[in-house]
Amino acid sequence: MLPTLALLFAAQAAPPAALPDIKDQVEAIRKFVAVYAALSDEAAEPVDPNPSIYGGALPGMLRGLDPHSVFLDPDQMQQLKEMNSSERKGFGSVVSILPGRVFVLQTLPGTPSAKSGLSPGDEIVAVNNISLMGLEPEQLIQLLSETRRREAQIYVRRLNTPRLLSFQLVPENLAAPSVDRAFLLPAGPGYIRVANFDSKTGQELKAAIEKLGGAALPGLVLDLRNNPGGSVETALEACSLFLKPGTKLLSIRGRSKKEEEVHAPDGGTPYEFPLTVLINEKTASAAEILGSALRDHKRAILLGNRSFGKGLVQSVYPLSGGSGIALTVAYYYSPAGANLQRPLKNVQIETPDSPGGIAPDETVFPDSQNRLRAVLDMSGSFTAFATELVRKGLPNGPLPSTVYDDFRIWLSERQIQPSVSDWSANGEWLRSRLQQEVLNLTQGVEKGDEIELARDPVVRRAAERLKPATPAAK
Repeated sequence: MLPTLALLFAAQAAPPAALPDIKDQVEAIRKFVAVYAALSDEAAEPVDPNPSIYGGALPGMLRGLDPHSVFLDPDQMQQLKEMNSSERKGFGSVVSILPGRVFVLQTLPGTPSAKSGLSPGDEIVAVNNISLMGLEPEQLIQLLSETRRREAQIYVRRLNTPRLLSFQLVPENLAAPSVDRAFLLPAGPGYIRVANFDSKTGQELKAAIEKLGGAALPGLVLDLRNNPGGSVETALEACSLFLKPGTKLLSIRGRSKKEEEVHAPDGGTPYEFPLTVLINEKTASAAEILGSALRDHKRAILLGNRSFGKGLVQSVYPLSGGSGIALTVAYYYSPAGANLQRPLKNVQIETPDSPGGIAPDETVFPDSQNRLRAVLDMSGSFTAFATELVRKGLPNGPLPSTVYDDFRIWLSERQIQPSVSDWSANGEWLRSRLQQEVLNLTQGVEKGDEIELARDPVVRRAAERLKPATPAAK
């Protein structure tokens, strides 16, 4: 392994002609070393290298290259390793995140959450003495992601319990499959959601397809929405499940990297059933590689919104002390030659004038939100009411119609009083959402998701596109 300074030097050893030549770069590094040596010898207090080098000089040098060339501290390097595996550290609870509120939907058997006594329907109000009230969903996600990596104190409000409950949770390594949903839709085709790409995604995707019927499936909706990417190798493995051996999957081009083409390996027997793929603005990187290969070879119909546009090839170089750098070294191109990278401003790498990402064959928007739906979702009303229903005991099967009248009275008692027209116009959605929450609490979020996705307009349209065309009348 190269020493830190030598590696940083090597990363910039062949700059564009407009940048300083090699001698100037060497001189710049010497000046930095001289300044740091002077600080170490003469400063009133000893110089801590962590904030000055690891928190300042190294990130600062990389910041101007592009948003994805970054310095990784040991904790971030460990997270990167976890992303490429099918295990994550965590507590084993599935939560619903609303502005300023987090509800427990499910605790997985044998996990720290279940063993501690957390229950579905509990509301987490504070983590390590940090109140969740007032935090936006993005802030909550960040806080919870950081919390699950170390021991945490959780404070919970439980229905019909006058005081807050406290739980001390110690994270454990938990199985985290990247293919997290697979079931048959009411219309007949299969539905599979790939949340990210790790070392086992290709195997998990094939196993999920076989579970749903394999080659006999009448069609498949493959959901890549909100998939941030991950392992490119497993995305290519997923491509080979649907494309014939020898098919071009992508090409790689870069200043210091010889152009390379990647093809589907020999010996595979791809599935031939009809395929639709769902994408959105958070579909990125490896997920875009899969989507663009299927689109360019007309193997799938893409629905949703234009994807994020991350087509940069990253190489990770380990440094001393468990740290490292992620460095952009080339670009990914679709089989048809499109640069997948979106334009970037104020960076040193060249980016295309095209919008980047992949455009869907048909733009389809998710279900629109209105005032009543927003109020009910953000207030946590569904989860709270469903928790009461479950604790009272419910018969199996669809909820009785009287439950919805009880729900309206329950809302009125809490100063939520929708008009008759609003209640009627949203009736189907209300029934579906309440049934979903009950299933979340009683059978797990997988069953609840089946209800949610069955009403999702993007999924429904994708299933429609899989139906064979009706022959025209003669």
